[in-house]
Amino acid sequence: MFFVLSKLLQYAVSPLLWILGLLVFGLISKKAPLNRNCLRAAVLLLLFFTNPFLSNEVWLAWEPAPVLMREVKTYDAGIVLTGVTEGNKAPYDRVHYGEGPERILDAIQLYKTGRLKKIIISGGSGSLSAVTRTEASNLRQTALYAGVPAQDILLEERSRNTRENALYTKELLQGQPQLHKLLLITSAFHMRRAQGCFDQAGLQTDPFPTDFRTHNRSFAVDDLLIPDPEALQKWSHLIHEWVGYVTYKVLGYS
Repeated sequence: MFFVLSKLLQYAVSPLLWILGLLVFGLISKKAPLNRNCLRAAVLLLLFFTNPFLSNEVWLAWEPAPVLMREVKTYDAGIVLTGVTEGNKAPYDRVHYGEGPERILDAIQLYKTGRLKKIIISGGSGSLSAVTRTEASNLRQTALYAGVPAQDILLEERSRNTRENALYTKELLQGQPQLHKLLLITSAFHMRRAQGCFDQAGLQTDPFPTDFRTHNRSFAVDDLLIPDPEALQKWSHLIHEWVGYVTYKVLGYS
């Protein structure tokens, strides 16, 4: 039930839905003051959420600082969280990535430079419908193509969310007693919630945030004044993560 509700909640926290709701209510309302206030609020929210400068500033405040590759020490394993591929997209002879392929690409680079001895890929499917392949198997395919030996890739394919990533990875590691020093690899915006879940599960990890969605602070005119629909999408993504973070805290998952 929690899994299904979490999927439905992502639509309720969309700023675009709020704006559309205000526009519709303002157009159908028969009370003139309420009509004007709803339309005015919709326009103000649209300007706010499509401002690229404000969006970037909030993301800069939320994302943790990057960790330089050269500063990463040697780890027994890097735990890569999924959530970045399309499981039901044809043709099925390749891996279809959405956002965040850096999760596995950075893990491969760390492995190739001798900083990871093993790569653990955690993730079944976050879809409500059945999928052809798990996300973990998709990312494994990318690692194999990059030359990572099959024996150095471990899969956890049951988890559907971040909490289960932590719980099922812990179960997997119980059969791998030689793997002690762990590096957690996930998108920067997701790192706070992810590391909280692994801490709660009793797995000590060091963070390696990747897939940063920000750019250097800019005061250019197009960043300050020109609305950008991508900023609206980024706000939706971040608000969804905030809701997930708070929900996990309240439920004691992280």
